[in-house]
Amino acid sequence: MSLRLFVDHCVPNSVVIAFRNSGHEVFLLKDEIPCDSDDAIVIAKAQELKSILVSLNGDFADIVVYPPSRYLGIIALQVKNHPEVIPAMMVRLLSHFAANPNIADYQGQLMLVEAHRIRIRK
Repeated sequence: MSLRLFVDHCVPNSVVIAFRNSGHEVFLLKDEIPCDSDDAIVIAKAQELKSILVSLNGDFADIVVYPPSRYLGIIALQVKNHPEVIPAMMVRLLSHFAANPNIADYQGQLMLVEAHRIRIRK
């Protein structure tokens, strides 16, 4: 089963390609709303599209501002100015997707994805 992913404009194209090559349905922010949209509009669009939000924007990792329980899922890629970690990060994330293929598996979760681990906050 494929996941529905709403990808923020700050996410590299290599990530989008990896998602699509793995059979996931990907919506790009730039195709849906203006790239300079406020974060509240971005996450609302992800909800409207019934998608998991994928972003490099650290604001979405703030569980006080964006409590995971209110959303279909948030994936915060923790690149931290080191784009060389993206391939390892994608191997880890795509393996997680394969083991957890249903969107219900991500409901109410914030996933902090790093090259060496995935932390899940609820």
